[in-house]
Amino acid sequence: MGTDLNRPLGQNRRPEPQAGKKTVLSAGRVLAGIGIAVLAGISTWAVLAPSGLRQTEKPQEIAEGTPEATPDQMNGGAKPDDTGSKPTPLPTSGALSGANVEKTLTEDGSIITKFSPGQRSGDGPALIQVERTKGQDPRMAALPNDALLDDTPDGRLPIIGANGERPMDQYARPWSGARGIRIALVVGGLGLSQTGTQKAIRDLPEEVTLGFAATGNSLQRWMQEARRDGHEILLQVPMEPFDYPDNNPGPHTLRTGLDAQKNLKELHYSLAQITNYTGIMNFLGGQFLSNADALEPVMRDLAKRGLLFLDDGTSAQSLTGTLADTIGVPHGFADLVVDGQLERIAILRKLDELERIARRNGTAIGVASAFDESVGAVSQWMEEAGTRGIEFVGVSALVKDPQQQ
Repeated sequence: MGTDLNRPLGQNRRPEPQAGKKTVLSAGRVLAGIGIAVLAGISTWAVLAPSGLRQTEKPQEIAEGTPEATPDQMNGGAKPDDTGSKPTPLPTSGALSGANVEKTLTEDGSIITKFSPGQRSGDGPALIQVERTKGQDPRMAALPNDALLDDTPDGRLPIIGANGERPMDQYARPWSGARGIRIALVVGGLGLSQTGTQKAIRDLPEEVTLGFAATGNSLQRWMQEARRDGHEILLQVPMEPFDYPDNNPGPHTLRTGLDAQKNLKELHYSLAQITNYTGIMNFLGGQFLSNADALEPVMRDLAKRGLLFLDDGTSAQSLTGTLADTIGVPHGFADLVVDGQLERIAILRKLDELERIARRNGTAIGVASAFDESVGAVSQWMEEAGTRGIEFVGVSALVKDPQQQ
């Protein structure tokens, strides 16, 4: 009765084995256990072997290229590294293209993947970042850069941007950068005649710099058309000539008889007429340019605004070079007025002379006005001269720039 309490619930207790049979039965049980273990092992191998996850070696041995279970074979059958010293990089695509990929199988069956930048082989394209270049995206050339404009009571005036960029750089016509023979041609007086302005923009090569008279008409419209056609532009500011007022450049002329504040007011009126110009050019102005007291405040204002000054070279008494060097204003001088005689053959001869100056000095600047004869002669001559190894550039490429020294 007492022994029934030790029996498993619902089961009958087996009779005790006889002493002589105990050893035989124990051996049988051992053999049966071994058989079950073997069957279990075979079953486990059958399940795991097809997937390639049978682990027979240590993780570091697999990483070193063991044929039975390398990560590369587990991921597409790639050949192991011939050296057998490093995990085999796998080819990649998309965002990971060019990276080295290493895979390692750990003892618990996990795969660790390591990505690291690969060395360039020297073939194929490479992205090279260069310094900021001059010029504006041609698709945006007719639109001003608002970061380079200051809204004032006088209008929107050019300024140097917060990042140091100058209007002279933003609106410059890009060029090759080669140090061959270079010529800049400036055709001014645009805006004074509607038909003449339209003809000049239509017929002149895009390498010609166009000068817009601040006293002209429809300037914003013509400026946009010229910029869309690839021209660099200057603003011609009226200045007092020696025979003023008999020879009067028009309203808002800068004059030696005005104080600095009044002259700056007149200058700002002119500067606000259009945008997208690299600098200014004098319209007449022999008297004004020879007076240091009158000219200095103007030059300082130009320096502050990041504009260049082009002297048309008609006044031997001009002080623009001296003051520009002192103040730090980008500046240049025209070598020739090519249409002093308004006749086509005479203009072509002057252009040939300009070429001789350029070959002697390396560069030259010529100026003309937007007369029909001048536009026609300049267009013809440039087409011919281009075959003689001359590069035509915007005038900003040839001025003396303190920032480039």
